[in-house]
Amino acid sequence: MAVPKRKLSKARTRRRRATWRLAVPTLVACPRCKALNPSHQVCANCGFYAGREVRSVE
Repeated sequence: MAVPKRKLSKARTRRRRATWRLAVPTLVACPRCKALNPSHQVCANCGFYAGREVRSVE
């Protein structure tokens, strides 16, 4: 089993873990109703995608 020969410094450990963060989801405005939605997904507000109705919304 692999065991480290030396203790890793705090700086090295923290530098490695610095990229472990959550990304804010990118939202785009729906061209029809201007509601914010994730890109390439059906609009939850009006049910349209790519200029046509995909889902009926009451």
